[in-house]
Amino acid sequence: MQIYMVGGAVRDELLGFEVKDKDYVVVGSTPQAMLDAGYRPVGKDFPVFLHPKTHDEYALARTERKTAKGYKGFAVHASIDVTLEEDLARRDLTINAIAKSEDGKIIDPYNGLADIQSKTLRHVSDAFAEDPVRILRIARFAARYADFNVAPETHQLMQQMVAAGEVDALVAERVWQELAKGLMEAKPSRMFDVLRACGALQKILPELNKLWGVPQPAKHHPEIDTGVHIMLVIDYAAAQNFSLPVRYAALMHDLGKGTTPADILPRHIGHEARSVSLLKDITKRLRVPNDCKELAQIVAKFHGKLHAAPVMRPSTLLEFLIELDAIRQPARFMDFLSACEADSRGRTGMENCALPEAVLMLKVLEAASSIDAGAIAKTHVESEEIKKAIFEARLTAVKQIL
Repeated sequence: MQIYMVGGAVRDELLGFEVKDKDYVVVGSTPQAMLDAGYRPVGKDFPVFLHPKTHDEYALARTERKTAKGYKGFAVHASIDVTLEEDLARRDLTINAIAKSEDGKIIDPYNGLADIQSKTLRHVSDAFAEDPVRILRIARFAARYADFNVAPETHQLMQQMVAAGEVDALVAERVWQELAKGLMEAKPSRMFDVLRACGALQKILPELNKLWGVPQPAKHHPEIDTGVHIMLVIDYAAAQNFSLPVRYAALMHDLGKGTTPADILPRHIGHEARSVSLLKDITKRLRVPNDCKELAQIVAKFHGKLHAAPVMRPSTLLEFLIELDAIRQPARFMDFLSACEADSRGRTGMENCALPEAVLMLKVLEAASSIDAGAIAKTHVESEEIKKAIFEARLTAVKQIL
């Protein structure tokens, strides 16, 4: 039995990144031998075991053969005679096909070290084309390692995969999983650059893909192009270490601009409502989690209205706060303001612009939240009277703080 650390742990160790999860390949062993050594089986489709003490994953060396479209269409062969090189050959990228022996020796049969030095994302073999998830993974790696570039031959292969319909076989859960991971990387715009370049974004998120080339008024958006703006917004959100719901909302907030009638461009009257409608389709298609879905919808619907807050009357400000459900859900409201901050500062030359509307709305929330609604409710009988009395008390508090 020979044990090697493989994959992301070796790659990140060589790159100087923090190693989070360690995976191991076991060569020259059998499932029974692993059980006899105290390992616990967890693999459903192929033999994977957890170490009895560290709980790291140990997989028997295996090969794979394509049997059908999609990421599940594989026949797996794991046996005592599968070599380390054969196991590494089925991996997606050369930088992920490096192994490290127990005595610290690096095994690099596919020149992953050279690609780390040249900062290149390159496929190991043509077997890359057998799994469409790898397109999403390579895009995600581009977001994590922002100074790496996709090798020309790998880019060409990805284009061929898209043309062959492999991306159409992706299931919603895997698409969302990879998109969510990519959004949480250091430079998420790189993921969408890669997906656009190979044609995969048009298949996965055609609503988002439409935004490139759509103009906006230069007065408010010096970058002009809506797609460029969205990329600036999500990179700002990443730089601020905002949460996944905030980054997802930032990505989706301007979808409606892709359906603006050509005769009114570069203005985008009513794009907020169109964005909400498009978001519903995406949410359903990708099975987006509720926290991301709900925040994205309120950001898409209300981000434009927030800019008008400084000229609103106190009563309108309070109504807007209630419309956002900010008093009952202050944490979600803070996420709303974060996404709107990314929207405002995700513009060329405006990365440090003032945010008076956010400051104002926080003051209004503080004032409205200072009112004891329960105490007021006890002094009235009818529900409409209670509602009106609470609103008036909150409005008085808002006027005082302003």
